[in-house]
Parts: sequence; C-alpha cells; structure tokens
Amino acid sequence: MTLDPIFISRLQFAWVIGWHILLPAFTVGSATFIAVLEGLHLASRRDVYLRVSMFWIRIFSVAFGMGVVTGVVMPFQIGTNWSRYADATSNVLSPLFAYEGLTAFFLEAGFLGVLLFGRTIVPRWAHFFAALMVAAGTLFSSFWILSANSWMQTPAGYEIVNGRFYPVDWIDVIFNPSFLPRLAHTVVAFFITTGFVALGTGAYLIRRGRFPAEGRTLLSMTLWLLTILVPLQIFLGDHHGLNTLMYQPAKLAAIEARWETGRGVPLTLFALPDEKTESNRAAVEIPGLGSLILTHSVRGEIKGLKDFPADQRPPVAVPFFAFRIMVGCGVLMLAVVLLGGWLRWSGRLFENPWYLRLCLLLTPIGFIAVIAGWVVTEVGRQPWTVYGLLRTADSVSPSLAGHDVALSLAGYVIVYLIMYPSGLLLILRIIRGGPASHADKDTTIAAGITEAPVLAAAAISEARKP
Repeated sequence: MTLDPIFISRLQFAWVIGWHILLPAFTVGSATFIAVLEGLHLASRRDVYLRVSMFWIRIFSVAFGMGVVTGVVMPFQIGTNWSRYADATSNVLSPLFAYEGLTAFFLEAGFLGVLLFGRTIVPRWAHFFAALMVAAGTLFSSFWILSANSWMQTPAGYEIVNGRFYPVDWIDVIFNPSFLPRLAHTVVAFFITTGFVALGTGAYLIRRGRFPAEGRTLLSMTLWLLTILVPLQIFLGDHHGLNTLMYQPAKLAAIEARWETGRGVPLTLFALPDEKTESNRAAVEIPGLGSLILTHSVRGEIKGLKDFPADQRPPVAVPFFAFRIMVGCGVLMLAVVLLGGWLRWSGRLFENPWYLRLCLLLTPIGFIAVIAGWVVTEVGRQPWTVYGLLRTADSVSPSLAGHDVALSLAGYVIVYLIMYPSGLLLILRIIRGGPASHADKDTTIAAGITEAPVLAAAAISEARKP
C-alpha cells in the first residue's frame, strides 16, 4: 500500500498543533487571570484572592510546562516535513517566530520563576509585577504567532524573487489585512476558554463544600468577566467574518456551503454538502438571512464556490460543520452567562444545584470552540499554505516517504496519548485537593517539583531578618 506523504504530513501537523493549541488556549487566559488576582490581593489584602491565585498558579504551571514541550515539536516537523514551505517563506516568517521567542518566551520564562518560587522572597509588588510580565509574555506570544498565521491567510508586504518571499514592508507584513480581527477574536476566545474552566472549577468547589469562599470567588469573578467577553466575542466574530468575506471569499463560501453566487441568499442552518454534485442535501435554511448576517445588507452578494476553479476550492463539509459547532458553542455560552446573571440578580447564583452542574458540565466548551474555529481557519485556507500563492502540495519536503511520516505520526500519537491524559489527571488532582489551607504557604509546580526548595528559601529569608 502506498501512503501519500502530503496527506500523512498534513495529518501529523494537524495532530501536533491540534493538541498544542489547547494549552495556549488555557495558559494565555490563566496568566492574565492570575495577574488580576495578584493585583486584587495587593490592593485589598483579602486572603481569598491570594488563595485562589496560589491555587490557579499550580494549575497554570502544569499546562505551561506541557505547552513548552509540545511547542518545541512544531518547528522540527516544519523542517522535516515542510522544507519547501520553509525555504519559500523563511525570509518573512522566521523573523516573526524569532520575535516571539525574544519578546514572549524569554519574558515568560524569566518571570515565571519569580511567580512560582518568589512569593516569600520578593516584595508583594514585585510578585505582582512578575505576574503581569508572565501575562504580557503570553499575549506577546499570541501577537507574533497570529501575525505569522494571518500573513499566510492574507499575505501582504512581500515580493517574490525566484520562488521565495522577501519582505518589502514589515508593517504590512505584521499588520496584514486579517491580523487584527484574528488577534482580537483568538485572544478573547482564549480568555473565554479559561473563564469556563474557572467557572466549572468554582462550581465544583462550591458543590463539594470544602472551599466555599474560594469557589464563590472563582464563580462570581469569572461570571462577571464572561458577561462582558461572550457578547464581545460575538461582535468580534462578526467583524472577522466581514474580513473573511473581503479577503478569502472561497473560504466563506465553503463555510456556508454556498455553491451559487447570489444576493439575498438564505442562511443555511444545516445541510449535507455534496461536492460531487455541487449541491446541498437535506438543507434547512432561513430565506434572506444569510446575506444580512454575512454582509450586513439584505441584498448583499455572496460569492459561490462555482465562481472558483475546482482545484482552488477548499473542502466544504469540514469547515461547514466545524463553523456550526463553534457557533453552537457560542450560543450555549451566552445562554449560560444570561442564566447566571439572572440567578445572581435573584440571589440564587451559589445555591442553584442545576446551574452548578451545568457549569461543571460545560468546563471544556471553550476548548471545543477553539478547536472548531482552528479547523475552520486552516481547512478553509486549503489548498494553500500561503493563500493564493503557495499550494500545500508544493510545500511538502521533496523525496518524503509516506511510510516514514506514518511512523513518526504513530510515535506522536503514542506520546501525546500518554502525556496529555497524565497532565489532565495531574490538574484534576490539584483541583480535587483545592486551594491551600494557609495563605502563607507558597505554591510550586505540581508536576514533580516538591515544596522543599521554596520552604528552604523562606527559612533562609526569615533567618536573615533582624
């Protein structure tokens, strides 16, 4: 049996980055959440904020460590599986990835040690500053990675010389047409993902009854945050859709399974897209609503897939269904927020067992939405790695054997199916243990690092006091 190296390489990349994106989806929001908790503790001196922060730092540290490990893998497989892509785009993308390492990773790594081990050693303001720097580092990382990804979606500020991309305007490269909408939409999605994890964790602590103050703080703070972020995300998603309509109309046509160009097109709620017949089966549609939502005009024009050559169309079914999963998650999130606001107004937010169970059940909903959105973005870009300029089929390494890639994919599958469940079990163990009982007890990484070094440092610090 002959294995297609292009398909297997794409499958391997999807496997690796699909698992990896779950970690920044959590750590970006968690770092900012920790900085907020540290700031509230510094300003109010309320111990509950300190206990929740210490608790969340332990969870964050496990996810951060896993994210570093899985993040290192991706550049290697670009070199081994996608060398022609790397050769063609390196003059543009390599500096962006380097900026991510210089401005983000070193900032995170430098101040993470203070955040994890410095509470009893440095002043409170310095510990808060370290939390701010770690949060800033995660946001810088999002900035540069999404700039690089957006450039591949909507390339700008380049010239092509002998088949290679060269930058001619770095401002246009970095702030390419889809970058700012994608950055805002993705970062807010990361914040919401963390928010629902915190919401579920708070509900769990309240239901157990062991840490009611911490659980109420987690639930209440996060619900206020989500009350702002979820409606904001709907607005940002709409703006991002308008950007896609302008710069990637074939992707939008695939998302909507729209075959014929038209005005006043219906909104397709459900269908079974058939690429062979270029039609939809079992379609459920609302007349006229598609143009109104997608273009903000009842008579707005939506290009159909038939306007594009068959070899330049993305797959239809995958982005079509992934988009509806993402939107469905968003609607469910909004319902949870509105229900929580009503329960808060009626004074029953912490006492309603059904709502607490619902929050616990929906803990992973943000991850589902992020993965679905990523699938829409990346599959909808096909058949291009650099949209409209460099095909995926022309990006794979030459003389790459399908069975070699299949072997490495099998290795990744085995390792990730061991590492991720182990990390999840460790995080669940931390959550089950609950926040620290004493506010003066420092927290450390739970992933195999004991508290001995921190306690020793605290003892030395105490011994030096006059």
